[in-house]
Amino acid sequence: MNLAALSSANFRNYVSGSMFALLAIWMQRVTMGWIAWDMTGTSSFVGLVAFVQFAPAIVLSPLFGVWVDRLDVRRVTLVIQFVNLLVALAFVLFYVLGWLTPLTMVALTLASGVALAANHPTRMSLSVRLVPKEMVSSVVTIVAINFNVARTLGPALGGLIIARWGVAAALITQAALLLPFIVQLFRLKVRPRRSDPAEDESFLAALHSGFSYVWQNVVTWRAMVIGGVVALVGRGVLEILPPLADGVFQRGPEGLGVLMTATGIGAVFGGFFKAMLPPQAPGRIPRVTLIAILLGLLLVSALGAAPNWTAALLVAAAIAFVTTLSAISMQTAIQMELEDDMRGRVMSLWAVVVAGGGAIGAWALGISADLVGYQEALIVVGFGSTLLLGGYLAMTSRNR
Repeated sequence: MNLAALSSANFRNYVSGSMFALLAIWMQRVTMGWIAWDMTGTSSFVGLVAFVQFAPAIVLSPLFGVWVDRLDVRRVTLVIQFVNLLVALAFVLFYVLGWLTPLTMVALTLASGVALAANHPTRMSLSVRLVPKEMVSSVVTIVAINFNVARTLGPALGGLIIARWGVAAALITQAALLLPFIVQLFRLKVRPRRSDPAEDESFLAALHSGFSYVWQNVVTWRAMVIGGVVALVGRGVLEILPPLADGVFQRGPEGLGVLMTATGIGAVFGGFFKAMLPPQAPGRIPRVTLIAILLGLLLVSALGAAPNWTAALLVAAAIAFVTTLSAISMQTAIQMELEDDMRGRVMSLWAVVVAGGGAIGAWALGISADLVGYQEALIVVGFGSTLLLGGYLAMTSRNR
């Protein structure tokens, strides 16, 4: 397995600490959604809270990416984690004192979303600078596995704590889970970057150079396009599972929980599958990944045509498997092209592609489902995206 980065004590410290922080993030998603629902009883407010949490990443991540390339990435990460801790403690305080209203809920969620937007480029820049450059592929794989294990365990843990001990206990637990990562950050030794041209440029010029790099680098641009399609369709469909669980199969909230767990397990297996493949060569996107992506897009159609609940669970897990395999492979291809002084800006654009693609895809699929039906929308989008991406891959392969 491609787990060479774990031979570094420096990287092991990062992984062990970040697991706790990731658990806190995924617990927070469940807890905030539950508070929003319990507070208003309206799906629209739950959707607003989710939007406010993730919208800042689409707008602000590229700006934070410039700062990451100019500043000490470890210190920036520390500042972000302290902000996360302050927001988590504010949630505890406002909830316990009865100050949490729809307005304060949105305000605190927005603060959390801004910190999350800053976290994307810093997380992806810091992790690969803890080991020698030849271990980049291993780092991306292990970080993805870590993320998806937390994605599987965090919501379940959050739901269990809310059910057993209440919302306040869940909020306190989330704040406490942020502490181990902060402690580990003080211990990390980060590989120094080369000279920093971004520091000699104006802020806007440095921002523009990040966009220019993506446009001019063939491998990076291709990975962004492929990753964007997978985010739009694959991640998009995974964001609108409630109509499948309840509207199609009448399984209610319990069924939605089972469906989300299935996708989490599929994502974890996708990470381990990538780890078992040979190390990814620089300048290449593995053929097995491209084939899997096309099959995964077809599986979106299969999900729309799923004849029963068991089939839907299996297909949804397989889609999550493919989206994770794709994300790791595309991010590895991009990271292996980068020098450290450009990493924050380029990876912030990758974060925009993934976060924005998933959000836009979910919104578009939701509208399509309302117009023509949920299952029909998935069938059409799955086939259509497979044909479009297949054509793009065929053309770019000939032109290489």
